[in-house]
Formats: sequence, C-alpha cells, structure tokens
Amino acid sequence: MTTSGPLGASGDPHEHDDRARSRWAQLTRFGRRRVRSGASRARSALVPAATSAIAAVGAYVFAEQVLGHHQPIFAATAALIALGFGRDPRVRKVVEIAVGCTLGILIGDLMLTLLGANWATALLVVFVSTIVAQFLDSGVIFTTQMSLQSVLVVLLPLPANGPFDRSIDATVGGVIALVITLLFPKNLQREPAEGLRRLYSTITEVLRDCSMALRTHESRHAWMGLVSCRGTQSILDDLRKDLKSAVELATYSPTKRASRQILDETQDTVEMTDLAVRSLRIVARRVITVVDQAMLDEDGMERLADWFDEAADAVAILGRSLSEPGVPGRHRSLSVARDALGSATAQLDPAQLGANTLHSEALVMLLRPMMVDFLEATGITHDEAVSYLPHLS
Repeated sequence: MTTSGPLGASGDPHEHDDRARSRWAQLTRFGRRRVRSGASRARSALVPAATSAIAAVGAYVFAEQVLGHHQPIFAATAALIALGFGRDPRVRKVVEIAVGCTLGILIGDLMLTLLGANWATALLVVFVSTIVAQFLDSGVIFTTQMSLQSVLVVLLPLPANGPFDRSIDATVGGVIALVITLLFPKNLQREPAEGLRRLYSTITEVLRDCSMALRTHESRHAWMGLVSCRGTQSILDDLRKDLKSAVELATYSPTKRASRQILDETQDTVEMTDLAVRSLRIVARRVITVVDQAMLDEDGMERLADWFDEAADAVAILGRSLSEPGVPGRHRSLSVARDALGSATAQLDPAQLGANTLHSEALVMLLRPMMVDFLEATGITHDEAVSYLPHLS
C-alpha cells in the first residue's frame, strides 16, 4: 500500500527535489531579470541624479553662503521639485513649478505671519497650497510635494531673519533649476528621432500589409494594416509634444540654438507625414474593397503588390534618414530617400499598374497625393513633389 508523506503524494524524495530545483530556478531567473532591469534604470538615471544633486546642493549653498540664510532647506527642495526627477525638464514646466513652490511657501509665510502658528493655520495653509498646486499642475506627486512644503512652513521654527527668507530660498531653488535646464538641456533630437523611427516603422509595415493582401487575395492583412495605421495618431501626438518642448529649449538655451534648423525641419516633416498617414488609412480601406470584391485580375494584383513593396522600401529609407543626427548627413540621406520615393511615385499611372476597373483606378489615384506628401516630408516643395507624378492620358 502506498502512503502519502510530506515529500509528495507518492513519498518520492526525487520528486520533491525536482520541485525544489524548479522553484529555485524560477527564483533565480526572476532575480536576474530584476537585477538587469534595475541596472538599466540605474544607468539611465545617472545624468538626472547628478543634475538633481547639483541643483539641490548648489541652491542650498548659494542661499546659505551668499544670502546668509540659516539652513535654507526650501532652496534645495524647490530646486528638486522644479527639476522633477524622472521626466525631461521643460522650460515652461520648470518655470510653472518653481513659481508654484515659491507661491505656496509665500502663502504659508503670509498666513503664518497674520494668523500665527496654530493648528487652524496649518490646516488652512495645507488646503490653500493644495488648491494652488492643482491649479498649476495636475500631477499627484507635485501636489503632494507642495502640501509637504506648506506643512513644513508651519511646523518648522521661524528663521532668524523673518518668515519670508523661506520664500526667497524657494526662488533661489527655482532659478537654479531653470539655469541648469537652459545650460545643460537634454539631447533635443533624441526623442523626436525615436518617435519618427516608430512612426515610419509602422507606416512601412502597413504598406507591406497592403502588398500581402493583394498578393494573397486575403483582405485581413489590409485590415491589420488599417488598425496599425489608426494607432499612429498617438505617436504623432507625442511627436508634436516632444518637438514643442525641444523647440522651446532650443529657443532659450544658449547651448542649443544650433538645433533650431533641424527641429524646424522635423516639425515640417511631421506635419507632412501626418497628411500622408491620413491618406494611407483611406488607401488601406480601398485595398480591402478591391481584394474583397475582386476588382483586379491576377496580373493587376501582382503589379500593385510589387508597387506597395517598393513604396515600403522607399518609406523605410525615409524613416532611417530622419534619424540622422547631423544636418549634412541628414540632407544626404534624405536625397537618397527622395530618389526612392520619386521612383515609386513615377509609376502611379492606373494603366501602368494594371488598374482597369473603377475601384482599382480609384486606389491608384488615392496613392498619388499620399506619395506627394511623403516627398514633401523629405524637405522639397509641393511643386517639386508633384513633378514626380506621371501625366495621365
């Protein structure tokens, strides 16, 4: 008779050892993943951590040594809050938060002076500071930090030179955070370049999905492409936000003004790409109709599929060109992309592509403005882009 013991249902010690080894292996893999992810986060935090440390200590030392304030803790905390660890500092945001910190502390100082240090004053200071914080910024962390500062205003002993020294300290912290943001800004082109890579990677895949739908007579591929294409709107919105922030920094930062040219060009590229993507959504829907209703013969399907593959290759070149860091290299790469796009655009004649029905002709005609937009995204004028189109008989 088999009995059940603590080692397992069958009492086999080897089965127990196997389970223990399996659990240990899982724990080991989990630990390794956590170490790798932690090390990656730590490496990416090196520059923000150094910036925060310099800002906080620098603000404290300035307020203490230059202004003669005793323990100017609010100078350090205001600098840290204004910089905001974990996000890229933006000029407008840094100014708003710095003003908010100073205003919150000033409110606390005024109430403390008028009403005295008591529980009712502390309650009122925290309430007003929270409302002010929410007015300036919707972030929960910012509101929490502002409330904490207001509590400290009431609870900490008054400075020897009067309560308003703390408001001056907060101003010092905000100004130092702003100076660091302007003198040592991030790489202004990194985020827009990454956004453009993601955007053009998606566009390339959508074009290939349309090709596959035509080649296999399966409209589900085009449906997948259409869904992906609709998802690019969030990428475009993020790109516009990143570019707005980058242009703002390049305008005010004395060390990054040379970046304005490439950022302005990138803004134009994003706008033309947005127009091209809107056309691509309509194209994908038209491909679905052509495939489902068999609006093309086999030869026409193959010709259009080949064209979509060629267009995808050209768009992929454009996407790589837009990530070039230097202006001269970027312009050379864009010239190559322009030639590839122009070659595909020159074929957009319904007769040349075997489009001999109303729906297939409409598909080719929809491709023409889309390709013009892609050509304009390379930096040429509308008239120059239109010149690549073949004349229709």
